[in-house]
Amino acid sequence: MQQMTSREIVSRAIHFRNPPRLPVTIGCFGVDDTGWIGGKAPAGWKPSVAGEDEWGCVWDKTDTETMGQVKGHPLSDISKLSSFHPPDYCAPSRYVDMEARLDKVEAQGKYVVSSIFMVLFERMHSLHGFEDTLVGLYDDRPAMEDLADMIVETHVTLVREISRRFPGRINGWFMSDDWGTQTAAFVSFDMWMDFFFPRYKRIFDAMHEAGCDVWVHSCGKINEIIEGYIRAGVNVVNLQQPRALGIREIGERYSGRIAFHSLADIQATLPTGDRQRVTEDAKMLMTHWARSHGGFILCDYGSDVAIGVKDSGIKRFMYDEFSRQSQALYGEALPSLALPA
Repeated sequence: MQQMTSREIVSRAIHFRNPPRLPVTIGCFGVDDTGWIGGKAPAGWKPSVAGEDEWGCVWDKTDTETMGQVKGHPLSDISKLSSFHPPDYCAPSRYVDMEARLDKVEAQGKYVVSSIFMVLFERMHSLHGFEDTLVGLYDDRPAMEDLADMIVETHVTLVREISRRFPGRINGWFMSDDWGTQTAAFVSFDMWMDFFFPRYKRIFDAMHEAGCDVWVHSCGKINEIIEGYIRAGVNVVNLQQPRALGIREIGERYSGRIAFHSLADIQATLPTGDRQRVTEDAKMLMTHWARSHGGFILCDYGSDVAIGVKDSGIKRFMYDEFSRQSQALYGEALPSLALPA
């Protein structure tokens, strides 16, 4: 029998069609069933100041290894929106070498992912400021609608441009939008459904129209918003703080309705180095979030330093625990690692 490709394993897990094992996205171990493909900044673009991104947001960093934080908001004065120019995702120079990279990933049998960093809410507050955006949702809704719609239109253009250039070759889109504190979401579920749901759905519909799965990352306790994601068409939700969400609660509400992309808790478990907690997380996640016919993908957090992991062996231990769980549930362990135990 021909061995199943990574692309098919991931797709089967997402759509609950009996994968032979857990899919994995842990690049630091050289094990990743997905391959990222995306455009780049257009020819001639340069930041006008240090830390500026293509949207004009200016990022600052501390000595701690993290992605940093936006400190310069180009639309802090929302009246400037009418003269603001978002990135042009139709510029041909963005895609000059993308096909060659895509050919390589496809040849490896990977599930091909493209991505959008800060897909809606995060891009709104990076442009306008976090507090001003939250206040504006209540005090100046028309302006916030115009801001959100400009972002949506820009990202729909990106999705359609890549789909036009590489039809049928992108399997999924991965997006980030952090929505929660440690205890609740930033806005009520009613506000989220009224304002954000139709705008997310427009972006996700464009992805589905191109034959792609929709993946969304969100930090914090977003227990209610997961329902909104499902209704908007999200196929995979990336959650890295399962204990904060409540593993059993999330499983009871959403298991079988959406696929989970997760790992041992990045706050309450991995930084402690406690192997018993890792074992508990693996068992609980595979019991309550995974199904016998799919619904779970093991992921990584990109920076051990950023989350305070000091035990260099804890992630290898986590990998082995999930490998045992994979074999017990699906019949096949995770790929072997060419690393010391």
